[in-house]
Amino acid sequence: MTTHKIVKYTAGVLAIAGIAFAFSSCKKYLEVEPISSFGPDYVFSSPANAEKALISAYAQLGGDAGYGIRLSMYYPLDNDEMMGQGATPYPDNERRDIAHYNVQPSNTQLANPYSQLYVGVERANLAIYYIPKMAQYTGGTISEQAQLKRFYGEALALRAQFYFELIKNWGDVPAQWTPSAFESDLFKPKTDRDTIYDRVLNDLAQAETIVPWRTEATQFNNERLSQGAIRALRARIALFRGGYSLRADKTIKRDEANYKKYYQIVRDECNAIIQRTADHNLNSSYQAVWKDFICQHKPEPNGEVLFEVGMSGGSSAVGDSKLGYYNGPRYNGTGNGALTVLPTYFYSFDRNDTRRDVMCAPYDITTGPVLVARTLQSMVDGKFRRDWTGSLTSAAQYFGTNWPMMRYSDVLLMFAEAENELNNGPTAAAITAFERVRKRAFGSSSIGTTPTTKNGFFTALVNERAWELGGEGIRKYDLIRWNLLKAKLDEAKDRMKAMYQSQTYNGETTPVDYSKLPTTLYYKPNQPAPLTFFSPTSYYDATVTPAPAGYTAVSWVGTGINTTILTYFAVNFTQFKSELLPFPQNQIDANPNLKQNPGY
Repeated sequence: MTTHKIVKYTAGVLAIAGIAFAFSSCKKYLEVEPISSFGPDYVFSSPANAEKALISAYAQLGGDAGYGIRLSMYYPLDNDEMMGQGATPYPDNERRDIAHYNVQPSNTQLANPYSQLYVGVERANLAIYYIPKMAQYTGGTISEQAQLKRFYGEALALRAQFYFELIKNWGDVPAQWTPSAFESDLFKPKTDRDTIYDRVLNDLAQAETIVPWRTEATQFNNERLSQGAIRALRARIALFRGGYSLRADKTIKRDEANYKKYYQIVRDECNAIIQRTADHNLNSSYQAVWKDFICQHKPEPNGEVLFEVGMSGGSSAVGDSKLGYYNGPRYNGTGNGALTVLPTYFYSFDRNDTRRDVMCAPYDITTGPVLVARTLQSMVDGKFRRDWTGSLTSAAQYFGTNWPMMRYSDVLLMFAEAENELNNGPTAAAITAFERVRKRAFGSSSIGTTPTTKNGFFTALVNERAWELGGEGIRKYDLIRWNLLKAKLDEAKDRMKAMYQSQTYNGETTPVDYSKLPTTLYYKPNQPAPLTFFSPTSYYDATVTPAPAGYTAVSWVGTGINTTILTYFAVNFTQFKSELLPFPQNQIDANPNLKQNPGY
């Protein structure tokens, strides 16, 4: 949670009489007493109450079933940056099966996120339906009208985000655009994702005209959607609408006749944000974004974080997050440390790229606090590390850390990608946007030469997005929309085989010699952060012999990569199936019109 925490409201605030949530397992409305006396006439009688209804929709983004853990740390893995939880038991019909592409419709981690996303759709639909009917929407004071229009725009954007997450994971999904109480049939078949995408892109085009920019809003905090965040969301969805995806006929394809139309949306929306330098800009320090602001529960002052999911704090599975507990370094044996940074991803960073040591944390924490080195094959992600949050209480699992949904660097890279696609090569503006991201990462070091051909620039963007946005739940879905998921998973496996065998990887890209990497590193024990190895370049130097006095050895490049990672990493990935999740079995059982995804 940040300093300006949005208030979380329970379901009771919006228990409007007569509402039945979509896709219920009951075939008739039940005759029940409402758990609250607040009906729609009361809830949508004043801007203050309408805002509470809106916040109840925002609340469906958080918690264990939302971006608190499942949508942020279960569903986006495995990818060529990280592996989800390995080790036994596997298969587990749980999170390990999701990560390693062995998921079945009965998997216990499917039903709640799927249902929560639709609760979010329902609550957004209520706000979208009722807010424009309020007397103050057209007849109130100028302030009331502006406020309610902003709420209406936020609700449109929230519905778009809920549907976007559903489509990313399940493809074509049932779509409903009015509250369930007004629907004659809740057992809906799938709607083609392109139809849903086009609808929400139009909604977002309307929303961005009535929601203020960050600097124009009163009492703004980035747990609420601003115009910049809505434009960025519209750009992101347009990228997916114009990209590749697995279809019902078991093919992976894109709309070849129209895809550039969507890249134009990306270009225009990102450019609009880039022009608003007072609203959104890069922090000069990549590390500071995470260590000083996100992990410290403070708003990033440059507007680099356009939107983040507000978490309530205080140990709530409903509204909080396990960021820093499920992932990242462990403290005195507590925490899962479940997500493993691939050794090949770690070594893909240039040694002068400051993002590597933000994203990759090769240590655990003990009382002091002092750091204890992890092996290369057990390295964890570090953007949400608990030693940056100060959350070193051994019993805690929920640290109130927000999930960043959109950052300004992503806007810059989306803009560069769209410019490259639309112009058959990078324009000067595309190169400038791309290099802004790299220059921050490298500081005074050289960023190298930016490619100027279409294919070369695209390859550079594919790599840059991995380095800049690692661990932010984006990579797997990027690879899907580029139709590169299988190729990149296979490449990661081949690279890791070459690495643990101390060989050269000869793939489609430039050969990489892994033979000179160290098998052992040395660090000083009982030292506080940062963890210091024997020499600044020790990650890249041959093993030092004899062992330096006063240092402790830790295993580095070796066969452990094979036994601890390659045993599990994307082991059951099946092309033309694994790009989508299966629908939860309870939804298939409840809805006779819902057909299972291909291959399940």
